[in-house]
Amino acid sequence: MSGRGRVATRLTATIALLVAGAAGASGQAAPAGDGPGALRDGEVHLLMRTDLGDLHLAVDTLRAPVTAGNFLRYVDRSLFTGGTFYRSVRLDNQPDDDVRIEVIQGGMDRSRREDAFDPIRLESTDSTGILHRDGTLSMARSGPNSARAEFFVTIGAQPSLDAGGARNADGLGFAAFGRVVEGMDVVRAIQARPTDGQYLTTRVGIRFVERVGTR
Repeated sequence: MSGRGRVATRLTATIALLVAGAAGASGQAAPAGDGPGALRDGEVHLLMRTDLGDLHLAVDTLRAPVTAGNFLRYVDRSLFTGGTFYRSVRLDNQPDDDVRIEVIQGGMDRSRREDAFDPIRLESTDSTGILHRDGTLSMARSGPNSARAEFFVTIGAQPSLDAGGARNADGLGFAAFGRVVEGMDVVRAIQARPTDGQYLTTRVGIRFVERVGTR
């Protein structure tokens, strides 16, 4: 091989290493293929690093464009950095609820509330087809069209949170927009932490959330 050829080969290898390093810098490359952890069409892969470990999330921009787009705005402005998981809803801490659920709830850095975006339109499960199953990512809300930055993750199937479900008096359900691809052990560890009522006695910090890949 000529000297020029050897230089070109070394340059190609260096570029390959740089690309591989960039893909792995956020924890891992975007899942591929058709396995349970693979991204589906229209999904954006996110890495959420918490004090208890990593959550890999898939946000569905195809089926829930309004809700997913809103969540990604907070991600892209680093508004979840410094946020927390602060609420754990278990079967044993809902004594006054006829319809009981299991979720953990988190949100943005509260010191930056003035940077929060306006509330978004409610995308119901009837319109998106994304149901509240084990590991579903969904938006917290009070009234209809009131969701901003607070979100929750379901533990086990939670059909009462879907459109027509009985958990919310208005019957409109909540806006599911994604899922946990990897890290349900971390979700369950957060849910199991001590609470005062439904609020964690020690909040679990969200260190950052960032994009990893897209399909």
